[in-house]
Amino acid sequence: MPRFCANLTYLFTELPLIERPAAAAAAGFESVEILFPYDANAAELGRAVARSGLPLALINCPPPNYTGTGATPGFAAVPGSEARFRHDFHRARRYAKALGAERIHVMAGTAEGPEAGAAFAANLAWAAETFPETRVTIEPLNPGDMPGYFLDDVALALAVLDEIDAPNLALQFDAYHIHRLTGDVLGTWSAVRRRVGHVQIADHPGRHEPGSGEIDFAGFFACLDRDGYAGWIGCEYKPASGTKAGLGWRDAY
Repeated sequence: MPRFCANLTYLFTELPLIERPAAAAAAGFESVEILFPYDANAAELGRAVARSGLPLALINCPPPNYTGTGATPGFAAVPGSEARFRHDFHRARRYAKALGAERIHVMAGTAEGPEAGAAFAANLAWAAETFPETRVTIEPLNPGDMPGYFLDDVALALAVLDEIDAPNLALQFDAYHIHRLTGDVLGTWSAVRRRVGHVQIADHPGRHEPGSGEIDFAGFFACLDRDGYAGWIGCEYKPASGTKAGLGWRDAY
C-alpha cells in the first residue's frame, strides 16, 4: 500500500510553513517533506513537525538563496565549488538534524562536461564517506523544467551511483521527471528499482495531481507494491485548485 508524503513546498501553501505539518496530518498524510526549509527558524519548524506526529522524509541541499533572485538549482556539479558545497552540506545536515529529516537530496546545479561530472562525483563521495549515517539522494531532472541541469539523464545518475558505490547514496525517482525524460515510468522503475531511496509524484502535463494527465499511476503504484517498495511517495505536485480540493485522487489507493 502506498505511503503518501505531503511535499510542504507545494502543498498547503495557503498556510504559513509552520502550520503546514499539522494540516498535512489532519488531511491524512503519513509523512512530510520540505524542499527548502532554510528561511525558517529550524528549532520552531522542528517543533511544528514533531507536534504533527509525522516523520520528515526529505530536505534539499541547495545554495542558501536557491529560492531568491538569481538562484541556481544547486552547485554540486559546478567545478571549483567544493568548498562551498561542503559548507552548505554541513548547513543542510544541521537543518536535517533539527527537523528530524531522514534524507538529504543533493542538487547538481547547472553545469556540463567531464569536469562537472568529476566535481559531482567528488562532492557526493565526500558527503557519503564523511557522514555515513546520512542518507543522500540524487535525482535526474528533465531539461524542459531545468535547462542546463547537469543530472538530466537516468543513465548518468546510475553511472554516478556505480562510481561512488556508497550504501547511503541512492536514486530519487520522480515520476513526473522520469515521464518527461523517458516516456516510460513503469519500465524505468523496473530497471532502476533496486537503486531507489525515495519516490516523488506529479502528473504530466501541468505537474498537477495524479490522475490529471498521462501517467499511469494505478500501474505505477501496483509496481511499487509488487516490488516491495516500502519507502515514502512524496506528493510534489502543484494543486490545480487548492490542496484540500484536490486530494480525492488518493481514495483509489
